Amino acid sequence: MTSSQPFVPSSPFSSSNGHIKKSKFTYKHLSQLALASTACPLRVIAHVDLDAFYAQCEGVRLGIAEDQPLAVQQWQGLIAINYPARKFGLTRHITITEAQKLCPNLIMQHVATWREGDAKWAYHEDAFAHIATHKVSLDPYRLESRRILACIKDVLPAPPAQRVEKASVDEVFLDLSTQIHAILLERYPEISGPAPYDDPTEQLPRPPTTALDWNMDALVDLDNHETEDDDPDWDDIVMLIGSEIVRLVRATIRDRLKYTCSAGIACNKMIAKLGSAHKKPNQQTIVRNRAVQQFMGGFKFTKIRNLGGKLGEDVVAKFGTEEVKELLGVSLGQLKAKLGDDTGSWVYEVIRGEETSEVNSRTQIKSMLSAKSFRPTINSYDQAIKWLRIFVADIFTRLVEEGVLKNKRRPKSINLHHRQGGQMRSRQAPIPSGKPIDEGLLFDIAKNLLGQVIVDGRAWPCANLQLSVGGFEEGLTGNRGIGGFLVRGDEAKAMKHPLHDGEHHILDHSDPRLGKRPRSECGAIQRFFSRQGTSHGESDDDKSSMQTNLEKASTSSPTAADVGEAQHMSKHKENGQSHGGYEGSPIEVRSCSVTSLTATPTTQTFFCKACNHSMPATGREEHEDWHFAKSIATTERSRAKTTSASEARAKNPLATRRLGTSRLTASQAPKRVEKGQSRLAFG
Repeated sequence: MTSSQPFVPSSPFSSSNGHIKKSKFTYKHLSQLALASTACPLRVIAHVDLDAFYAQCEGVRLGIAEDQPLAVQQWQGLIAINYPARKFGLTRHITITEAQKLCPNLIMQHVATWREGDAKWAYHEDAFAHIATHKVSLDPYRLESRRILACIKDVLPAPPAQRVEKASVDEVFLDLSTQIHAILLERYPEISGPAPYDDPTEQLPRPPTTALDWNMDALVDLDNHETEDDDPDWDDIVMLIGSEIVRLVRATIRDRLKYTCSAGIACNKMIAKLGSAHKKPNQQTIVRNRAVQQFMGGFKFTKIRNLGGKLGEDVVAKFGTEEVKELLGVSLGQLKAKLGDDTGSWVYEVIRGEETSEVNSRTQIKSMLSAKSFRPTINSYDQAIKWLRIFVADIFTRLVEEGVLKNKRRPKSINLHHRQGGQMRSRQAPIPSGKPIDEGLLFDIAKNLLGQVIVDGRAWPCANLQLSVGGFEEGLTGNRGIGGFLVRGDEAKAMKHPLHDGEHHILDHSDPRLGKRPRSECGAIQRFFSRQGTSHGESDDDKSSMQTNLEKASTSSPTAADVGEAQHMSKHKENGQSHGGYEGSPIEVRSCSVTSLTATPTTQTFFCKACNHSMPATGREEHEDWHFAKSIATTERSRAKTTSASEARAKNPLATRRLGTSRLTASQAPKRVEKGQSRLAFG
């Protein structure tokens, strides 16, 4: 039996000509890309690295031609060399004399320095000859770094799509995933809709593009089992879009600030950082997912972050190699057996390019240090104080960058390290949280710490001084000063003149300031404890007076104060709280100057069996509250009397016995001795 209906393919991406080839990536991966998930295989990370940054800063500042060899000098050494100078074989490990021989037209610019006694760093021509009285300042480079970071953020979309991490003074990580996702949906609307059958595991269709233009970017060769003839997948497409964004970032930095930079683009931070150093200067390298193994195989694993130092030496000693391509042949079990489970697993993943750390937009400094080694040593308090002033100014400049003046972040402690001979001593003090941080405050604390070191003895000669701040915490925001809780002007005048008897005001309930009822002169305690329940010995006149008042109340409407107090006391009763009344409190019935509320008169009454009085039904709840409060007060008084008597007996048992004897009845008391009788003594 055949069906009359034509066959409909089950997949919307199938056609009558055959099944369309699917991507290895799914709609779930696409949604992870939008969230910049570290688990997303389509993730795109870029690392931007300034080329010979210190040398570029000096070249831009001095207006030197880009092809002019230039080196940055610090004392008698070189700390930065631009690329034109490197062509002559210059490195940072050679002396100034050797550098001038290799490159006669080399320009050497000394870094800025703090001169002893100065309040501001500056460029000094003879700084290299005054190492004893000058201190290096890197502030010019920090300022340029801030300008470059601001420029990068201007090119990228606003947060949360913008994810920028400042890794150091001259390098930045960018997570471009969210931005690329938006561009991807614009260029390829066929994947912008929901997943077929609402199944996020459904595979994406293949990209319609069969050839990609990488625009002269440095492409890492593909792995051995991959070829350029293979059609690109979505991981190639996102890498291409990422390269376009990074190219725009680099061009903007170049146009605005005259700096060149290199970049690496990959699926994670580790590979992106290695890629930025692959082709320098002023180039960008793309490490596609299909080229990771080929790329990693060309490195020594000791060059990979966190695989140098002691761990790298340990791996080299146990496996006899430092080449990644040779270590790739070692199984996971062997790595775990020789390095431990955790370290072995981590090394196994890292050498294969697997890394999932996120780009942290809020990377923050944990501490700041300013130090100086003295050659020759210093030998007086005055000399040390001059250097402390320079340290404080240096640290405060960086604190300003961290937003201390705007109370964004502030350190909690300040530390002084002092070295005399082979002995290093440290002193620490808290920074007062209630005071704004400025140079004067830090300098005063530093002087006190130095004084503590000197009091301990053997402070001179001093070979090294270090001042640091740490324990950074987020500053408090939104706090009000004491003035914010005070009332001023007309409002204060109004509070000085309360309502008097006989005044009548209309309440405006629309005014939020009048949310509470005005306080009446008749207190709640006075209304609760009327003369009707003061004592059993009250006179008939008092009773008749109270009865008259109750009869008057039955024909009048309750006031706002009465209603409010009744509701208030009723709530206390429900909560089981005592109102603190005293039995026998005198009361006077007075009229209170409060706003009258219109109410319909009622003649309904109820009879109280406890006091044999009739009263309006509207006052029943308040009257019952009065009885409730009275019973609590009576119970508390009797309990207090019992407690005081028990305490007295405990303190004076002899008096208690005498008291007990005096309370004996006439039959129990010893009889008086009659004439002719004598009392016998027993025992």
